[in-house]
Amino acid sequence: MQARRIARELALLSISQLPAKPEQLDQQALQNIVVAAVRTLSTEAEETLELASSELKRGSDRLLSSQTRASDVQTARQMVSEAIEIAQTAINRLGLATEIPEMVQLANQTEVRSYTLEIVRKVKDHRDEIDQVLNEALVDWQLNRLAVVDRDILRIAVAEMEYLGIPDRVAINEAVELAKRYSTDDGHRFINGVLRRVTNQGKAKEVQSP
Repeated sequence: MQARRIARELALLSISQLPAKPEQLDQQALQNIVVAAVRTLSTEAEETLELASSELKRGSDRLLSSQTRASDVQTARQMVSEAIEIAQTAINRLGLATEIPEMVQLANQTEVRSYTLEIVRKVKDHRDEIDQVLNEALVDWQLNRLAVVDRDILRIAVAEMEYLGIPDRVAINEAVELAKRYSTDDGHRFINGVLRRVTNQGKAKEVQSP
């Protein structure tokens, strides 16, 4: 179970960087997958830190030009506080990046590589079908409007349920855990809700089938 949990994380973080062609995908060494995952987190952390720096400067400029007006000072403090929160997110991403190699080292590496590539392969091979299922389950949302990490967590969960024989309950629970690590504060609730609708719609279609 631990190996598969790590594989899900690696699939989530490396899926955008791994090749789509099956023969090229099969040639990927575990080291390449880990590097791709770490690079994803590092790049995201760098971009987030740049955003935090920009927000911090805006807050500082507002504070210096506020002329002690209470409303301006409060706004500036809020901006600085938000910048600190953004920076903390970046730090957390860097922390996750440093954890990945050790996690892989302590797991069954053959199983980690095999299941990571299997997830990526199924998501890439069945992207249209998976996206159709998700779009039907989204309420007042479109899949292409979601954050990339949420979209890929949902795709991985549906791929596991539909094409890898993972029980719905297990796939949903694992998707929620991924969201808790990589999505926003409320992301895991959103992910859970969408996947519950996916399973309910699937059961309804089975009942309607002759």
